[in-house]
Amino acid sequence: MGLAMEESRRTGLLGEVLAARHLRDRGWRVTSANYRAGGGEVDIIAEKDGLCVFFEVKSRTGDALFAPATAVNYGKEERVKSAAAAFISAKKINFPTRFDIIEVVFSGEEQKVNHIENAF
Repeated sequence: MGLAMEESRRTGLLGEVLAARHLRDRGWRVTSANYRAGGGEVDIIAEKDGLCVFFEVKSRTGDALFAPATAVNYGKEERVKSAAAAFISAKKINFPTRFDIIEVVFSGEEQKVNHIENAF
């Protein structure tokens, strides 16, 4: 694996950790992370107030040209939805669900977290 790929992977993993912390700090109960099924993956699955939300986490460094959420294209949405459907079926979820994106932007020592509700 190349150095740039390793750095990107590290940024992504750290972003997922910070996103989960962000959610817990706001009262969410994280029930699963990196759930893989149905040909897709959900980064974080969390519940709050009778709602189950499937989170796609996108992380970038401050010098990125585009907002992290722009990387979530139709194909990615479909893979997340496929994994979510498998989770709903396996866990017999029978309450409302939603798909959100959490953007994490690293700029020097600072991190900015942006939660986009009903993203897709």
